[in-house]
Amino acid sequence: MPDYDDQNIFARILRGEIPNDTVAETDHTLAFNDITPQAPLHVLVIPKGAYVDYADFHMNASDAEIADFHRTAADICADHGITDTGFRTISNAGDHGVQEVPHFHLHLLAGRPLGRMLAKAD
Repeated sequence: MPDYDDQNIFARILRGEIPNDTVAETDHTLAFNDITPQAPLHVLVIPKGAYVDYADFHMNASDAEIADFHRTAADICADHGITDTGFRTISNAGDHGVQEVPHFHLHLLAGRPLGRMLAKAD
């Protein structure tokens, strides 16, 4: 696992160096609208702690951070009324997962049929 880069865009957003369109904020979590949305609702949910990816977060974050992160994501789903119509969560990790920002984040997408997650293998 690569070391955490404290100059990544999400770290800079957390420090207030780059503005964001905040959807929700708690002691441990920040959620904001993606600047290049891939669906009518495309929210990025990030922990405020310095975690590289899903594995790093779930192995090293406190129970309070983990619970807060997931409850915040669930609250956003409820607040936007997508728990009945459906949604997708995506977390990319590493090169094969095509992770673009080395700070753990969850993409929360909804608002239209999203199609298959991956093409079927031949």
